[in-house]
Amino acid sequence: MAETGKLKSLAMLGTGAVLGSVSTVFLYKLLSRNIARSHSKNVPNCMTHNGIPALDLLKDEVVAEQLTRNIQFFGVESQQKVSGSYVVVIGLGGVGSHAAAMLLRSGVGRLLLVDFDQVSVSSLNRHAVATRADVGTPKALCLKKHFSSIFPECHIDAKVLLYDASSEEEILSGHPDFVLDCIDNIDTKVALLAACVRRGLKVLCATGAGARADPTRIRVADLRESTNDPLSRAVRHRLRKDYGIEGGIPVVFSLEKPKAKLLPFTGPSGEDENPSDYQMVPGFRVRIIPVLGSIPAIFGMVMASHVVTQLAERQVQTEPIVNMDVDHYRLLHQRLTEHEESLYGTAKEVQVDVEEVMYVAKELWHGRSAWEHSAKDVGRGMWRSVNELMLVRWDREKPATVSNLVLLKFKEADEHESRTLDDIKEKEPAFFERVTSVLKRAELEFLL
Repeated sequence: MAETGKLKSLAMLGTGAVLGSVSTVFLYKLLSRNIARSHSKNVPNCMTHNGIPALDLLKDEVVAEQLTRNIQFFGVESQQKVSGSYVVVIGLGGVGSHAAAMLLRSGVGRLLLVDFDQVSVSSLNRHAVATRADVGTPKALCLKKHFSSIFPECHIDAKVLLYDASSEEEILSGHPDFVLDCIDNIDTKVALLAACVRRGLKVLCATGAGARADPTRIRVADLRESTNDPLSRAVRHRLRKDYGIEGGIPVVFSLEKPKAKLLPFTGPSGEDENPSDYQMVPGFRVRIIPVLGSIPAIFGMVMASHVVTQLAERQVQTEPIVNMDVDHYRLLHQRLTEHEESLYGTAKEVQVDVEEVMYVAKELWHGRSAWEHSAKDVGRGMWRSVNELMLVRWDREKPATVSNLVLLKFKEADEHESRTLDDIKEKEPAFFERVTSVLKRAELEFLL
């Protein structure tokens, strides 16, 4: 009996192996036939997207099988919306390559991939698909090559191009369903976001993924709610100042403070040199920020998930961002406004909002008077002292901006208003130098 059972088991295994082989061969032939059919010029169109022919991809047996789990998750009609969509991804590094790869694997029917840069050896620790053989290849062409073997039915355009005012129409025309901003240059990022708002395009912005290690602190929220990220802070400031845009743009960001800073730039001589002397493109970063490759990959996956669920019209409730003690920052902002009105007759020179007041009070002055040398731990306890403090202009000749506000006790503020900066510099040189240094930091972080 035991021998008979073993023989039956072996026979079943053999039959299964044969059937598996047959089905594999069948699917391989079917795949080849469908790929050839998908590239044929005579394939009938079921719909068009802004003049670009689009197939009902789900009618293809292999495509339907490849997207089975997505169809089970969304339903056929919702997945058809995803497969009939057009998405533009700008910036194809660690974040953008992973976002684009998962959009492809999720069945997005048309992709435009944009990046002016090439694959480097050092980018292989975080790029989604690049290999050593791809080093020196434009990132956009690298992705297109690899993507063609993953989901050949997707219509992929690749542009080796820098986004700027001259290329805006070429990149953003065609009414894309979504634009992914994965750029790490502040000027280009701000210009792209402003253009998307002006054109009425849905856009998702990635902020800083470098120098972080905690994936549990990555969030999606409105730009106004993103915190602890110098890039988001600078983007908010520039959008409001240059374009009058206060918010309404979703961003992927991390609540984690960066674990490292830009590394010093070493030239061919081995000495520290000015990075701007080596820039191929003005305004683009030359210095290196340390990157744990998994974090930009997760940023990209989060972006893809957000976009795909939006395209499928699947409602997802994101976790709210909680700002502790925000009422205290509002109070500081209110005091600043009232002080300006009392002293100058108007508050029109107040160029900070509550979130920027939070940055000034918490990040620059650590919840203590600028006259106090030692910094406290920042937390709930800091408000015992903050309730006795107010923000005033450092230089009365300049507006109340993040780089011109000091936190002082009430009596100190009154005394400060009665003195000139020249007097402070002469009689309190150490204090003057320290405050100037702190405000210079704000100026650099906000790119003022």
